[in-house]
Amino acid sequence: MKKILLVLLVASSIVSCKKTGTNAGGSITEAYYYPPSTATSDTWETKTAASIGWDETQLQAAFDYAGSKSTYGLVLLHHGKIVKEQYWNGWNKDNRYAIYSAGKSIVATLAGIAQQDGILNINNKTSQYLGNGWTSMPFAKENLITVRHQLTMTTGLDDNVPDDNCTTPACLIYKADAGTRWAYYNASYRLMQDIIAVASGKTFAQYGKEKLNDKIGMNSNAFWLNYIFYCTTRDAARFGSLILRKGEWNGTQLLTDQNYFTAMTNTSQNINLSYGYLWWLNGKASSMVPQSQIIFPFSLFSNAPADMFMALGKDDKKIYVIPSLDAVVVRLGDNASGTSLLGPSSFDSELWSRLKLAMKY
Repeated sequence: MKKILLVLLVASSIVSCKKTGTNAGGSITEAYYYPPSTATSDTWETKTAASIGWDETQLQAAFDYAGSKSTYGLVLLHHGKIVKEQYWNGWNKDNRYAIYSAGKSIVATLAGIAQQDGILNINNKTSQYLGNGWTSMPFAKENLITVRHQLTMTTGLDDNVPDDNCTTPACLIYKADAGTRWAYYNASYRLMQDIIAVASGKTFAQYGKEKLNDKIGMNSNAFWLNYIFYCTTRDAARFGSLILRKGEWNGTQLLTDQNYFTAMTNTSQNINLSYGYLWWLNGKASSMVPQSQIIFPFSLFSNAPADMFMALGKDDKKIYVIPSLDAVVVRLGDNASGTSLLGPSSFDSELWSRLKLAMKY
């Protein structure tokens, strides 16, 4: 009953929102800005909201709202530069946060890099990397699961288990054939990190540091611990910029496989249209949320830009990427919505109803 009430709360906040308009910001001719990857985190150019036609008063109102909802850090980038950045509750740009499931989207990006490196094929069976018997499923059912199913949350593993972080075979139970059921399930995601470690011959943390952290300047503060990524608000904004630029960082294409990038940031299966490869997608005809099998006949956040895609973590950890606005928004802090949801929440809708007034889309 509690799960149903949480799902209905999210649904009501989604329905109450207005539809997205278009970007009124105009075209950009200046080169995209990348903060130096080897400099301190203090080195990051800024621009004003007024310089791009945004409403500074409404933007401050949106930030004030976020600050009233247990937000510790909020940053908004446009074309790579900081438009507004604010911290609360004694936190600052150097504090690290556990971003929980927002880290899933980082793992999806690293899976794409591993595939372009030739050490991973997401169409391969998971057992090719983890060995037979990695679940308690009958062999024929386990053998249906591929790495792609893990990226799309369609493994068919039972998500209604006492500990959805447990990755031992006894915890990995058959529910449906792979590819026939979408369910937000942490264990199958966590095993993605193990797969990349096996494929690379390195620890997952080391592979991530070499292929991503060091490349984009997340090298001083960010780290993985027990499957969870810890980073600063600016670290997360760097990652958001990388994804906004389709895997390119300051002239170097880190994720060269654009077919993979497109698949990662678009609908990945025909069950939850609002889910890519461990990325949440806005603007789709229907949506699902964690801990529920209900398919809602509307997009996640109808007052946010339709092309927005998101890395979302427990207690309202957010990395929003909005190509039509050339923008990245990062929110880190504690639970903002009053309910401990694992992904989308009412906070998203409330924040974007205010950002819409400021960003004029």
